[in-house]
Amino acid sequence: MAAATATLVGSSMTLHRRSSSVSRSVFSTANCPHFIRFAAKPRLPFPIKHYSSVSYSKSWNRRMALGSRRGMVVRASSSPDSDPPTAPIAPLQMESPIGQFLSQILMSHPHLVPAAVEQQLEQLQTDRDVEQKKEEPSASGTDLVLYRRIAEVKANERNRALEEILYALVVQKFMDANVCLVPAITPSSTDPSGRVDTWPSQGDKLEQLHSPEAYEMIQNHLSLILGNRLGDSTSVAQISKLRVGQVYAASVMYGYFLKRIDQRFQLEKTMKILPNALDSEESSIEQAVGEDMRPPGVGDSYQAVSSHPEVSSLSGGISPGGFGHGIKPSRLRTYVMSFEGETLQRYATIRSKEAVSIIEKHTEALFGRPEIVITPQGTVDSSKDELIKISFDGLKRLVLEAVTFGSFLWDVESFVDSRYHFVMN
Repeated sequence: MAAATATLVGSSMTLHRRSSSVSRSVFSTANCPHFIRFAAKPRLPFPIKHYSSVSYSKSWNRRMALGSRRGMVVRASSSPDSDPPTAPIAPLQMESPIGQFLSQILMSHPHLVPAAVEQQLEQLQTDRDVEQKKEEPSASGTDLVLYRRIAEVKANERNRALEEILYALVVQKFMDANVCLVPAITPSSTDPSGRVDTWPSQGDKLEQLHSPEAYEMIQNHLSLILGNRLGDSTSVAQISKLRVGQVYAASVMYGYFLKRIDQRFQLEKTMKILPNALDSEESSIEQAVGEDMRPPGVGDSYQAVSSHPEVSSLSGGISPGGFGHGIKPSRLRTYVMSFEGETLQRYATIRSKEAVSIIEKHTEALFGRPEIVITPQGTVDSSKDELIKISFDGLKRLVLEAVTFGSFLWDVESFVDSRYHFVMN
């Protein structure tokens, strides 16, 4: 594939990023061996991959400005001497031309990702507007079928690009926080015990990405999954890979829900309009999250975890009452319990099919595609489950990453929707 060179023009950009990410090396290869290091003060031009597609083949043949208020332009041109990436930066490998382009920028100069995303969203909006203004041909039969099929292919291509834009922004937020995403789960060749969790813990960094009130809820979530093993950082367990994947997917959805709730809570706290008296009765928040936020294909995560003998023995089982049983009280939890059922259900729903797809694809890339066998009785046959060896500290790290992933997904979904509307009300 031909290479490309991006040139940066201008100096101002009104994007939500920490300025420190440009002035320092984001990753240490010692802490994140599957990531690459880039220079603290890069010299441009820098190598990226050139791409082309049916809808976007002309988008990088010309200079595209982000607008006068941003003063930032990214331009691509051919360069024969760019090197291929040394390692993936996330479990899910992006495949669309736009996704591959953003992946290269993530590996070389991630601070330019927001500018590149802005350009891509403008191009997607332009393409969508053009398609909407087109009128169907008056002809019938084969011509009309072909026209509709072409329009469907172009729409699917835009949706795929949109998904990978969202995913690239989530990855970039982890890179901004100097946190390595866990690579694909496979037995380690360097660990004689066969443990899969050879990644760094980074619990402190992940904790700092959440408000104090939200982290109290996350601690309760960890207690539901790990029980009295929460503080055990050395013991190793042999657990079904399928069940760990289900816990991960459910934790991503929980993080999405939690960020949505916490955002409203923090706003009301800042405005000093929090309710004076909150209902203190027990609530089934965790059960609502497991059921109402569950996208098709991800699975009955919490039911599966509570019924599986291996995982339920670790956590003591997840009770039907969810958050109302045996966990520490928190201010945010009390706030959520004051919601009406309809409001809670709305907040416990993932808003876009693109976000659902990202959760499914990221989880599958991390844990692989499971072989699920349904017995004649309608239950899941666990005899073919692949077992993995993982420490309880590794499980905690996975859950913390998953919750943070869901939180970031809410942020980038809202950001992208403000520029390219795709979330259905």
